[in-house]
Amino acid sequence: MSGTAESGSSVLPELAPPVLLTHPGPHGVAVYAREIAAEVVGLDPRARVIAPDGLASLPPGTPVHAHVTDRLWGTSPEEAATVIEALARRHPLSVTLHDVPQESDGERNRPRRRAFYRSVVRAARGVAVNSAHERALLAEEDVWDGPVAVVPLPVDATPSLPAPPPDGSVGVLGYFYPGKGHDEALAAAVAAGVPRVSVLGRASDGHAGDLEAFVRRAAAAGVDVEVTGWLDDAAMAARARAVAVPVIAHRHVSASGSLASWIGWGRAPLAVRNRYVDEMAELRPGTLRPVEPDALASEVRGAVAEPGRTWHGIHPLPHGRADAADAYLRWWAEGLA
Repeated sequence: MSGTAESGSSVLPELAPPVLLTHPGPHGVAVYAREIAAEVVGLDPRARVIAPDGLASLPPGTPVHAHVTDRLWGTSPEEAATVIEALARRHPLSVTLHDVPQESDGERNRPRRRAFYRSVVRAARGVAVNSAHERALLAEEDVWDGPVAVVPLPVDATPSLPAPPPDGSVGVLGYFYPGKGHDEALAAAVAAGVPRVSVLGRASDGHAGDLEAFVRRAAAAGVDVEVTGWLDDAAMAARARAVAVPVIAHRHVSASGSLASWIGWGRAPLAVRNRYVDEMAELRPGTLRPVEPDALASEVRGAVAEPGRTWHGIHPLPHGRADAADAYLRWWAEGLA
């Protein structure tokens, strides 16, 4: 296992990459795994990609790399652990961990998720995460304090287009669930005198009632809420680019695909400061606006008055998909040392 993985090599390593295991379906981790796998194959044609239903045809002892979150691998953390452990007994396994356990998992799920991630790192020969923040979380949550490679979530900018007229709303991107930052965005909108909030996405499974309650709270505060529901990539990008003020205000964050999406669409979201936000601001200077929690409302007010504050205009962006794929290839070639 290794420390931070960085890109930069254009020469194919002697050691072929492991077989890349990717799940079908719309889960964000599954989508990301498929995107990275495609990029890896583009850089190294020796790479092979396989879905879970093809594992039985893979000879035992063939190295495999998988992206792991308990919700993708089973109906419970315990079931997911059983599946991963069986896979690792048959194949040398390296993993990228997502959704690292933390306080927001709650008193019931936090210990169960810790146990799952402990079982994964014990079974794996190499562990990667998407941020130094997550690497620190693994140690803080008493999951793993050994070597961990860091390959940040990549961002590739979409073609530059003129900024559309702002729609007058504060927008939060991604699945709705308690702690995602919608309440903070609503409070900032109320304090800043912004009468609209856009929920760019749908309720996470099991949280439709929470979303309905949020809409009622907003209405009581004089704020209209638009819930877009699921949109395809092009439609979501167009809708997100029209938001007046993009906001990232997670109470707890592992690594944020929402932040990466905003940046890729040219937006510089207002991001409430935490360890991860500070790390991403250092990785891609000028692409987000870190704000203190008590300054969010004033920053929203300022962004409404000056729409250009929430557009970064940086192209190309640091650390794109090719950089991430190259980092993985070099990590695997180094034997996860």
